[in-house]
Amino acid sequence: MKSLLTIVLLSLLSITTYAHTLTSEPPVKKMKSTSVQHIVLFKFKPETTPAKVKEIVAAFEALPSQIKEIKGFKWGTNNSPENLNKGLTHAFILTFDNEKDRDAYLPHPAHKAFGGIVGAWLADVTVVDFTDQAK
Repeated sequence: MKSLLTIVLLSLLSITTYAHTLTSEPPVKKMKSTSVQHIVLFKFKPETTPAKVKEIVAAFEALPSQIKEIKGFKWGTNNSPENLNKGLTHAFILTFDNEKDRDAYLPHPAHKAFGGIVGAWLADVTVVDFTDQAK
């Protein structure tokens, strides 16, 4: 009887462990140690219409298809409840394999053209680049 109870308990433990691995989040993928995250934050002028914002976002989204050095692109609007965004409403994260690729992006004609599209509509912009230093 004791042995049957042990088998049942071990079986339940195995099933529980297996079920947990099926529902657990996958491990976070580590980016290349030289990858550069280029973070751009926009605050639009009050007169910028939602249609104009949509046009600007679409132009930004088009850059990865025009600039081969861009390896990743994400964007979204601020949804933080902390109220520390200082009016910055739109965040964009571009990933480059290294600083050399980021440096090639900055003067790229498509990037310069995008600057011409967005520039007149911005009340403020913040740009921060970093290379992951987490252990």
